[in-house]
Amino acid sequence: MKLNAMMAMPGVQAAVMVGLDGLALEAHGADAERLAAELAALRTSMERITRRLEAGGISRVAFTSDKYEVVAVALPNMMLAALLARGVDTRAAQQELARVALDVQAGR
Repeated sequence: MKLNAMMAMPGVQAAVMVGLDGLALEAHGADAERLAAELAALRTSMERITRRLEAGGISRVAFTSDKYEVVAVALPNMMLAALLARGVDTRAAQQELARVALDVQAGR
């Protein structure tokens, strides 16, 4: 599994690889399935915004809520994301998501 290592990172609550249909291709953590479904909906909304702005494709998404930090990397046919406790430095998770994205694109 490509995202196993993320679960050992400080503050990571869930990690997902999700298809455009919202179904998790890989899911770790208690809220992973819900995160996967909502990320697909978020991507659809973000793509609509970028089309209207003629801004090009989405490559990364990040947001903060009262409890969590969410970081995600978009690929043409999927998204990779991590749900972290709020206040945790997200840089290591973002780097790992980018590394996994490169592996997926290379067919590894």
